[in-house]
Order: sequence, then structure tokens, then C-alpha cells
Amino acid sequence: MSNRTFTMIKPDAFSKGHSGAILDRIIQAGFRIVAMKMIKLSPEKAGEFYAVHKARPFFGELVEFMSSGPIVAAVLEKKNAVADFRLLIGATDPAKADAGTIRKLYAASVGENAIHGSDSDENAIIESDFFFSGLERF
Repeated sequence: MSNRTFTMIKPDAFSKGHSGAILDRIIQAGFRIVAMKMIKLSPEKAGEFYAVHKARPFFGELVEFMSSGPIVAAVLEKKNAVADFRLLIGATDPAKADAGTIRKLYAASVGENAIHGSDSDENAIIESDFFFSGLERF
């Protein structure tokens, strides 16, 4: 179990002005921001990040959406980071997300679900390395 995870505030939440409120909820939940940057992904970079979904029918829409506007990428630190962060963000489908979770508060749909969170310690490392180089290892 690692103490770090990766997150990305997606273009829908960024364009609606929710980034600050989402970051505040993350900090209030006890996470420390280790690294953070705002960038706009090219379609190529979005496709590279989501390559695991390349064979799925939604891949093209996902790449288009994720390259449609700025995102905020961040590495977060807290004991039991991955599991605790998954609880904080809620279910992928905001209609099924628990009250008070980030997706329940800020997501519009399964496709526009406001935020990404790593689903495992291994993916947290891979995803963090995709956006940030030179971070001290977990």
C-alpha cells in the first residue's frame, strides 16, 4: 500500500470553474499536494494516457473530451491514498455516487465525471510518472 495517488481534474470541471472547490475538498480530506500543474492535453497525449481503453468503443470520445480543454494534474499524499481518494471522489456514474463525494457534487454524467483517480498503487505510479518526472519514489 502506498501513500500517494494521482488525480486529474477533467476539462468539464475546469471549464465550470470547479477546480478550486475540488482542490479544497481534497485538502480538507487530509491529502497533501506533492505536485500539481495545469495543462491542455493534445489528442495524442490523451490517447497515450488512456491507451488501456484503446479497444473500447468510447475511446475516441474519451480522447476528444480529455483534449477539449485544460486539466489539473496532481500527485497527492496521505496514508492509504488510493483507497481513501477513491472514496472521496465517488462512483464513476455521479447518479450512483454517494452524497458529498466530488462526483456527486460536480460531475454531470459518466462521460463528464469531473475527476480522475488512480485505481491501484501500480497505476498511481504509472499515471504520476506520465505527468511528472523526478518525483521522489513512493
